Amino acid sequence: MSEKASTRTTAAKKLLLGSSAMIAGMCFSAPAYAQSGDNAADDTIIVTARKRAESIYETPTAVSSLTAATLQERNISNIEDVGKHVPNLNISRYGVGNASQAAIFIRGIGLQDHIITTDPGVGVYLDGVYLGRQMGSNLSLINIERVEVLRGPQGTLYGRNAIGGAVNIITSKPDGEEGAIINARGGSRGRAAIDIYGQSSLTDNFAIGVSSYFKRRSGVGDFLLLPNPEARIGEEKEYGGRVTANWDVTDRFSLLFAVDGMESEGGQSPYQIEITGGIDPASNFTPGTAIEDRPDPFIGDFPALQPDFPTDLTPFGFPQLIATNPDDSLSTVAGLESTSNSTWGGSVTANLDLSENVSSKVIASYRFSEYTGGLDDDESPLNLSEFPENGEAEQISVEWQLSGQVGRLDFIGGLYYFHEEGFTFSGPFVFSPFNAPGQIDNFGVPFDLGFPTGLGEFDLNQTTDAYAVFGNIKYNLTDQITIGGGLRYSDDNKDADALFPSFGGTRVFREASFEELTWDANISYAVSDRVNLYAQAQKGYQTGGFPPRPFGGPDQFVSFDEQTAINYEVGLKGPITDQLTVLLSAFWTNYTGLALPFSDTTAGGGFVTIVENAGESRSRGVELEADLELVEGLNIRTAVGYLDNEIRSVEPGTIGIGVGDSQALTPEWTLSVAPTWRVPLSNGGSILFAADYSYRSEMFGQSINNPNELIDSRDLLGFSIDYESPDGSWTFGVYGENVANEVYDVGRLQQTGFVGIVRSNDRSEFGARLTKRIGGL
Repeated sequence: MSEKASTRTTAAKKLLLGSSAMIAGMCFSAPAYAQSGDNAADDTIIVTARKRAESIYETPTAVSSLTAATLQERNISNIEDVGKHVPNLNISRYGVGNASQAAIFIRGIGLQDHIITTDPGVGVYLDGVYLGRQMGSNLSLINIERVEVLRGPQGTLYGRNAIGGAVNIITSKPDGEEGAIINARGGSRGRAAIDIYGQSSLTDNFAIGVSSYFKRRSGVGDFLLLPNPEARIGEEKEYGGRVTANWDVTDRFSLLFAVDGMESEGGQSPYQIEITGGIDPASNFTPGTAIEDRPDPFIGDFPALQPDFPTDLTPFGFPQLIATNPDDSLSTVAGLESTSNSTWGGSVTANLDLSENVSSKVIASYRFSEYTGGLDDDESPLNLSEFPENGEAEQISVEWQLSGQVGRLDFIGGLYYFHEEGFTFSGPFVFSPFNAPGQIDNFGVPFDLGFPTGLGEFDLNQTTDAYAVFGNIKYNLTDQITIGGGLRYSDDNKDADALFPSFGGTRVFREASFEELTWDANISYAVSDRVNLYAQAQKGYQTGGFPPRPFGGPDQFVSFDEQTAINYEVGLKGPITDQLTVLLSAFWTNYTGLALPFSDTTAGGGFVTIVENAGESRSRGVELEADLELVEGLNIRTAVGYLDNEIRSVEPGTIGIGVGDSQALTPEWTLSVAPTWRVPLSNGGSILFAADYSYRSEMFGQSINNPNELIDSRDLLGFSIDYESPDGSWTFGVYGENVANEVYDVGRLQQTGFVGIVRSNDRSEFGARLTKRIGGL
């Protein structure tokens, strides 16, 4: 692995040097996005969802914007928390027990897998840089200006793998002010966290900002059968930082440098199994019986056969399979109890004003990530299914933009290049019947079925090169009517190779290419200065790829095609009255060539993750975000989403998926209610009372709507009370997260005889926090 990683790093460095040379040679840029003084006065929300600064009320697409103040009020500390407060957004994880993964679903589109050959359906962007991997995308939100969530296909400006939408994370930049901000927090479950941000002007035209953070929390469960576990279940420990430098080289040319890194070490995500098969009490299983002579105690995935199926199998010769406390584990596999994730990267953004109305930008970036994790799928002492795993990915991206305004015409266009190399490796794994020679179970019997050497490991590698050219315009027909549209051509090329136990010791190589022309068209009508109606149609695209776990043999390691979506949407945005602001959208989306990953426990001798272009699906729904000021200082912010999602047609031969099934991890209803009340005090200070409620209705863990994979609805409630000093230099408060300590499922996966369940890790937490501001921040 080290030689492979070294080769990739050398290639990446060459690409990064080439990108830097491109910036130096072109020196192109666009002006920095900033909120004008007028907008600050009337509280207009400025977003860059269309890669240009504009009011959220004028953007003809469904977009939510969470400011730094909102993140604080609702105790939002990472991307997973964002998924609790945006309509028709659901964020889950299953990724080998590693909480660094974020499986993001918007309007029914997303992907919960993380293997290198799979791509997300929702794009995550950090300061304009696309993050290609799901693992590591559950970023901690430190020193954030705002988070934007775009719902619906974003095929023109964002391109590949934004068929469900996009999440934009915009960090704070040094603006020349001298000062620092210190945030500290301590609470129950061993919570301790601190983050520090400071910025300074080294010269009149060069400013630097530095942030760093550390956070930890104790675990929620224990590995009862491991003598010296490396971590507790659900344990969290993470630290990281970011350095940003803003250099105004001339009045027309500027450079923005950023370097960031993060390291996390934690315990496995809370996980348990739920037995769905029956047991044959007449099996008379005796420990020590040769494996080929053992009767299979699981007689099918039909709970009706044995409705009173016992979890205690000790009378039948088995040890206890399920821990009494579902947060504990009975796994005996050392090394799976801890996970890690390391991510770092850098970017250079070069800006040049070509004229008063035309500007250009280049964003060049390099990023690297690596992780370890794994799950004992059966979560028992039986050693039936264990998958330790590690992987890494590195990427280079370069984007050039040309934007400007000529009369009534506003335009942006550009070129994009993305290169990624990475691997996923698992081994030595145990997977009946693909067991490594010499594997010993906990009854002292070898799991040696005579398969060739090499069984018990799999290795996937992939290289991706993606190119795109895009353009987008908007034109003011009149003072009230604006039309717009855009085109994007995307070309993706993937080279993959795999070695699996069923491949007979031969590494299999595959390559595939995908291309698509995506578009959007929109029209908006200004009802008043700040209220707009809009209608739009847009086409999105998700690249094809290769299946992540083709245990059934080389014939399963074949590419699946790209999928597309066409979305029709209408909406109303703006302050309806002085007290009520509304963001309302209604949509209808048709998906073609729908690529559905699902697990088939009947193929390939046990468990195969297959990806099929299963046919077509439809999503339709309504989304409402409202901010109501009841009296001065008392506001209620609400986000409601309704989604009717179903698979409308299925290709012949598709396994398991049926017409009428809903797509995975797609709740019908999403709801968030967040009242805030700021009470001024006689000394000039104030107290802010805030509460937040989040609801997600029931959903299925996979697109095959197996009742065993039904995830129940959940309700979460939090609060905060913060005192702000008269001069605003410090704030002290108390908070509570998930105050009712609701424990819920975030993933359910049917396997042979049982369902694997990933449980929530955001347990109840109560604590105090302090913010200190120094200087002009």
